[in-house]
Amino acid sequence: MRSVEEQLAGITAHAAMPEPVRVAISEALGLLCAEEVVAEKPLPGFVQAAIDGYAVRAVDINAGNTEPGPDFTEVELPVVGEVPAGSHHPLRLQPRQAVRVHTSAPLPTLADAVLPLDWTDRGQRRVTALRPVSSGDFVRRVGDDIQPSDVAVSMGSVISPAQVGLLAAVGRSKVLVHPRPRMAVLSIGPELVDIGRTPGLGQVFDVNSYALAAAGRDAGADVHRVGIAAGEPRRIREIIEGQLIKSEIVVITGAVGGSAGAEVRQVLADMGELDVTRVAMHPGSVQGFGLLGDDRVPTFLLPSNSLAALVVFEVMVRPLVRITLGKSNPRRRQVSARCIAPVESIVGRRGYVRGQLMRDRETGEYLVQPLGGASGQQAHLLAGLSEANCLIVVPDSVSAVRTGDVVDVLFLSRQA
Repeated sequence: MRSVEEQLAGITAHAAMPEPVRVAISEALGLLCAEEVVAEKPLPGFVQAAIDGYAVRAVDINAGNTEPGPDFTEVELPVVGEVPAGSHHPLRLQPRQAVRVHTSAPLPTLADAVLPLDWTDRGQRRVTALRPVSSGDFVRRVGDDIQPSDVAVSMGSVISPAQVGLLAAVGRSKVLVHPRPRMAVLSIGPELVDIGRTPGLGQVFDVNSYALAAAGRDAGADVHRVGIAAGEPRRIREIIEGQLIKSEIVVITGAVGGSAGAEVRQVLADMGELDVTRVAMHPGSVQGFGLLGDDRVPTFLLPSNSLAALVVFEVMVRPLVRITLGKSNPRRRQVSARCIAPVESIVGRRGYVRGQLMRDRETGEYLVQPLGGASGQQAHLLAGLSEANCLIVVPDSVSAVRTGDVVDVLFLSRQA
């Protein structure tokens, strides 16, 4: 039986980033930048007000005062104009004058400071300064943010919301990125019907292709849910081959082991290398991974049980997606938590038990409530996973976790 680490290492060794494409910056969030974006002009490109107030010469306000307080002598100046943001009409400030300016407005010539509104009586024709300013206060000078030839976004960085704004600020409407990996998700099984039909005797809805497609999108992939691949083996092979041509990752769910999965395994084996093995984990011990098609596309064969399929996706498929996206830490965040109920597990297999993670308000300690176990607790039910916000990781050497024991926990919720 293969360990979780051995199986995962074999999978992630085949992670490959898709070829770079140029996308609109509004679509670049979370993607890996594939070019060095260099600023051609300074940012800001003109001296501007950093706050609403009055453009002044600091020397006119200070007039011997250096600190606010009871000894500060208030200074009154005439207001000779107003400059809104976006103004194209430059003004020239004369000594002992003030100009009303708005945030981001170009600063009048000779002005070297902005007197904030809250530091004045907000006069319209004449304004009284209630405290001094220094030269450069509340002013954004040319190139304060970026100078020409500065790197705005580095190659290999994951584009954040701030970097999207920076790309816009330097005038870039598009950027070269490594796109989200294209993932195809399909289900195989004679018992499956789509949710638009009424299941007959012995039939069930195709739950897995919907759940796994959602998991793929949550991981960051560009997912195409194929749905049910039905028909003779030759037809199933045609469907899969069609997805291999246009995908970087293929996820197939259906019978994996035993005679029920023999036909599926044979169809996949004819298209390349497929290794179906037992991994020392539960649920989802029996699983498959291989490189199929002429392009040797990483392909997963996951169990038909919905809970097991989602757990295997979390442990095996999601890290591959995250590495492909360029994430430095492809795994979920992990914390230690105290178990508030017992959990059974299987010795020799690492357990992934659904749970609800919470925090003690007084101590700040993480606490976790198990929602399932290895036996007698309906561990196969999908409804339990929908209530969970974490997976409790039980070491393969442990048969039971007692109340009060500290365990490792993997966050599932995006918010966590």
